[in-house]
Amino acid sequence: MKQFLKYFFASVLGTISGIILLMVLSFFLLMGLVAMVDTDEVVTISPNTILKLELKHELPERSYFNPLGLQDIISSNIGKKIGLNDVIKNIKKAKEDDNIPGIFLDLDDINAGTWSILEPIRNSLLEFKQSGKFIIAHGNSISQKAYYLGSVADSIFLTPTGDMDFKGLYAELTFFKKTLEKLDIEAQVIRVGKFKSAVEPFISEKMSDANRLQTRAFLTSENDYLLKKISEARKINVDKLKKLQDDLLVQSPEDAIKYKLVDNLKYRVDVDEYLKSLTGKNSDEKLKTVSLKKYMKVEGKEKPYTSDRIAVIYAVGEINSSKGDETTIGKENIIKAIRKARNNQHVKAIVMRVNSPGGSALISDIIWNEVELAKKEKPFLVSYSKYAASGGYYISCGADKIIAEPTTLTGSIGVFALIPNTRKFFDNKLGITFDKVMTGKYSDFVSGLRRLTNYEKQVLQKQVNRIYKQFVGNVAAGRNMDYSAVDKIGEGRIWSGLQAKEIGLVDELGGLDKTIEMAADMSDIDNYRVVEYPEIRDPFEMFFETLLDDTSQKIFGTELNSIIEHYSKALNLLKGSKIQARLPFEIDEF
Repeated sequence: MKQFLKYFFASVLGTISGIILLMVLSFFLLMGLVAMVDTDEVVTISPNTILKLELKHELPERSYFNPLGLQDIISSNIGKKIGLNDVIKNIKKAKEDDNIPGIFLDLDDINAGTWSILEPIRNSLLEFKQSGKFIIAHGNSISQKAYYLGSVADSIFLTPTGDMDFKGLYAELTFFKKTLEKLDIEAQVIRVGKFKSAVEPFISEKMSDANRLQTRAFLTSENDYLLKKISEARKINVDKLKKLQDDLLVQSPEDAIKYKLVDNLKYRVDVDEYLKSLTGKNSDEKLKTVSLKKYMKVEGKEKPYTSDRIAVIYAVGEINSSKGDETTIGKENIIKAIRKARNNQHVKAIVMRVNSPGGSALISDIIWNEVELAKKEKPFLVSYSKYAASGGYYISCGADKIIAEPTTLTGSIGVFALIPNTRKFFDNKLGITFDKVMTGKYSDFVSGLRRLTNYEKQVLQKQVNRIYKQFVGNVAAGRNMDYSAVDKIGEGRIWSGLQAKEIGLVDELGGLDKTIEMAADMSDIDNYRVVEYPEIRDPFEMFFETLLDDTSQKIFGTELNSIIEHYSKALNLLKGSKIQARLPFEIDEF
């Protein structure tokens, strides 16, 4: 009887748990459906409505429907995830909209992404100001990225009890050598070039001299550019700005006023009154604003119909042997997209938007070959975002033109192999042992369960050298440079977009819009539509895929999420393709 009751109650409990789980999943799905249906609503706004620009969430390259997850439900971040493309598109729309007199830029909690994501937004705001409309910015706590974006405003206000960062840039790299030692995992490395530091986190406890040199040079180039642009906007000498950073002189809101970094100290409520005055409203009248998310549903001016198109292919994320999706470059998604654009007679030019730290050398080479085929039939240009490093540079080096943001991290022309020896980890830590039968002496080559022999290391070194030579040769051919010249600036070294232009790795500085305009000029077309590839996947497919994902890191705090993210990327590198062409691991900029 005890056994009967035990299984009976277990069955009842299991049934109840299943019903509850089904109800929860149905609730998530219903909320997703509501969010998706809501996107078709058309919004109209009245005259003198201010566009309120908040950038509190990281911006992907383009908008897509956000799959539901626990974190999304808690934060109400469901439905369409706004991308960089729609931010810029709607700032341009607001410039031509007679109902929008100006933009209010909220500088609190700006988390849009790196400097290379902020740069095209800032440039769009500068173009907006050319219409004679105003931009007003305010923050309670203004970060360096927020200030760089807000420096274009006609007036910048800081809360009287607020704070502001102005201290210069620094970069952090995470190292796992001691972690691997504790786990009894040996990282076996084969590489080319003294700057190919992607493997350093696994074999060192700190940066090598070469890595420190390239990272400092990159940050210096980036910081000098940012100060130059702030100087132009705020009419403050660059040397004075540099001194403010170096001596940490901005210690209070009063210091921000003293050094003319902001225009006045105001609480948000007082800024709202100021905005009312700019739109001709009395103090007792309500200030009319519209959020970016809502303004996206306002119809813009229609353009004349044309069948001519420029294809924009988004190549985003690590390069691996998967199919690929919105956040990864796989063996199918980008290749199919290039072929589709190449074979479409209405597509007159192709622009590939690259935001990738690299990855599989093999997949990189296959995509490079597709670019070569496509550019024989129509102009093929490349626009660089945050990263276009190693494999990210490889896939695009043959393009007709390469345009990078000044702060893009690019180059890293190098190759390496990273083979973990996990035998002791399984034996000593998990108590798992292995035995094997082989038909040949090296049948278990790079199995990851033993140390490589000297001969096997020589074999891998030859493979790495061969792929590096091919990489450099492709760059030399694509950029019309001598092999020795590319080899000299290669060896895995990273460069900023500014530096890359000086040494010939890119042609122009600018964003995606500039690249599209150049593509139109090369195609000799004035009126065209922009079509995006690969097509965004069906929201339902993304939703159910997300339900199967590990949600553990979504329910922890931000700092723990950051640690998990570092470990996740480390594991991806360890389990990735045998030979890789990718960025010097992970550089966190602050």
